[in-house]
Amino acid sequence: MDKKNALRAGAVAAGTTLMMLLMSSPALALTPDDGDDPGTGLSVAETLGLYVVAPIVLFLVITGLVMVLDKSRKQI
Repeated sequence: MDKKNALRAGAVAAGTTLMMLLMSSPALALTPDDGDDPGTGLSVAETLGLYVVAPIVLFLVITGLVMVLDKSRKQI
């Protein structure tokens, strides 16, 4: 791919992203709707456990299962 096509592709991607950001309306999350009943927030420990520790543990469990249950044997 030459520089002209790469520049054109970058400009189209940047323009599309910019237009999507400009055309999207704000979420208006600060104004509650009728029937909203928000619960209590998560603590720092709960947030880290849910969004950091849990995915890492899940990744390690899946990786371990794949390694243990791998049927192909390496030939030396």
